[in-house]
Amino acid sequence: MEEDVQEFYRKWKKTVGEMQKEASDTVEGFQTLFKKTMSDGALSESEKECVALGIAVATQCVPCIRLHVKKALQAGVSREQILEVCGVATMMGGGPAYTHTQEVLDALKAAEE
Repeated sequence: MEEDVQEFYRKWKKTVGEMQKEASDTVEGFQTLFKKTMSDGALSESEKECVALGIAVATQCVPCIRLHVKKALQAGVSREQILEVCGVATMMGGGPAYTHTQEVLDALKAAEE
């Protein structure tokens, strides 16, 4: 669980590096889109991270959950706010989103260490 998340964080940079070698246009294009989209605008970076995390939970994307929990914390989102995001995602996504709340809790524990 939490150990899996920590291992994921350790491996992520290597994973992106491998993707960069094999699909550089895709990686560069996505990174440009991500940076422009997630920077402050009408919504703050922290609000955008909450939206992204909610979508990740609702669509059950474990890597996205792990990455956006970490980014949300870095953007100043509190643990309480993150758990409320899970509640909204569960309301919208039902049982499958509900079961992924544990992924959020594991990512929170790993990021907090």
